[in-house]
Amino acid sequence: MRSFEHIYINGRFVTPTGTEWLDIIKPADGSVIGKARLADENDALQAIAAAKAAFADFSRLSVADRLALLANMVEVLQQSEEALHEAIREEYGAPASRSQWMARYPADVVQQVMTELRTYPFVQQAGRATVQMLPLGVAGLITPWNSNAGFICHKLATAIAAGCTTVIKPSEFSIWQTDVVTRALDRAGLPSGVFNIVTGRGASVGHAISTSADVAKISFTGSTETGKAILRSAADSFKRVTLELGGKSPTLILPDADARHAAELAVQAGFINSGQACIAGTRILVPEHRKAEFEHELTAAVQRQRSGPPADAATTIGPMINQRQWERVQRYIDIGVQQGARLLTGGVGRPEALREGWYVKPTLFSDVSNEMTIARDEIFGPVLCMLTYRDEQEAIAIANDTQYGLSALVIGADENHARQIGEQILAGRVMINTLTHEPRAPFGGFRCSGIGREMGQAGITAFLESRALTVA
Repeated sequence: MRSFEHIYINGRFVTPTGTEWLDIIKPADGSVIGKARLADENDALQAIAAAKAAFADFSRLSVADRLALLANMVEVLQQSEEALHEAIREEYGAPASRSQWMARYPADVVQQVMTELRTYPFVQQAGRATVQMLPLGVAGLITPWNSNAGFICHKLATAIAAGCTTVIKPSEFSIWQTDVVTRALDRAGLPSGVFNIVTGRGASVGHAISTSADVAKISFTGSTETGKAILRSAADSFKRVTLELGGKSPTLILPDADARHAAELAVQAGFINSGQACIAGTRILVPEHRKAEFEHELTAAVQRQRSGPPADAATTIGPMINQRQWERVQRYIDIGVQQGARLLTGGVGRPEALREGWYVKPTLFSDVSNEMTIARDEIFGPVLCMLTYRDEQEAIAIANDTQYGLSALVIGADENHARQIGEQILAGRVMINTLTHEPRAPFGGFRCSGIGREMGQAGITAFLESRALTVA
């Protein structure tokens, strides 16, 4: 059994002042595979003080020096890929194909930030004024459990590119993964205080970061409700805030789409990361006159998915992160049935022959109206809703009838027409016949899906403030 007894403050591994211990549960079978000592508010305040002390010198580093530090990060993260893969598989439960990508992504995303930093215009001319882009100060980075290492490294690399120092609060459900990343970053030669990692509860560590007057910027990825709380806490000190929150993304299949191809792509969009993804396309909109055809193809596509042990090469959907999340998904499936949606495949309970672990049957509902709870709420599991529309204007209206607006997918044979439809959907990212992510594009949401943008040069700008100098 593994034991994690340290956090990282001011360039050193230290014992938290917090005294709470947390069991690390393996999602694949529910067994305890480790324990960890959590940080508390005092630890967070020490980390903030370290980041504040380091800011003055670090903020003056040249772009070349920051690029060199980021290159060091890439090297040590690549060296840690195998160890990170093991941690992701055991602690998070991602299937092998997904966990391998998740282990590579931290180094890849740092390289993406380096690409943007090389050409970022820190000094611009606006008429007679010289506009200088200045680092905000200490940045609080709060990351979720569904892709913990990638979020830590992307947010940290972006803050470093901008010249900010950081305090990072990872999810307490990703402690093993965080430890691998922290030990890698410790070898990267970053100046003391530039990154501090304090894993603890949101109510203590997260609250201390979001309320501290010494933190100038918050970058948070997680639930919409927590995002609202952070926004309220940040208001008193006028923190700059970037929030990447929940979603209930539509996949709009147009009347001219090939049914089998569209069904496969739609199911991939809905079940990405075992359905535990803010961008998951869980509302599938199909033309009413082809309802039976799409019920058949979507059901077949869902049934080709395999919910099972992460180490099994045939597995495409791993377990939910923990019992609480499993119970949440089960509750929503039951609500769908109670409200009159028709189960085409899946349902409550574990898949056959799986008696332990937090596995969910890949589930597809039909006869869903957009007013039903399963069409409104973010479930965060492998549960899809099929809705029908009579014409394309109704489809667009349904797609936009949500409190969210993070991502959308449009599938159609006529790509130009599909693009015209996509341009009428209110989402921060609209994909046309593809699920391939473009890392240079800004990423974020409309409405309750968030505030601000990450990725690309927009992501660096989010850690900067402009100063205009005008000379007589």
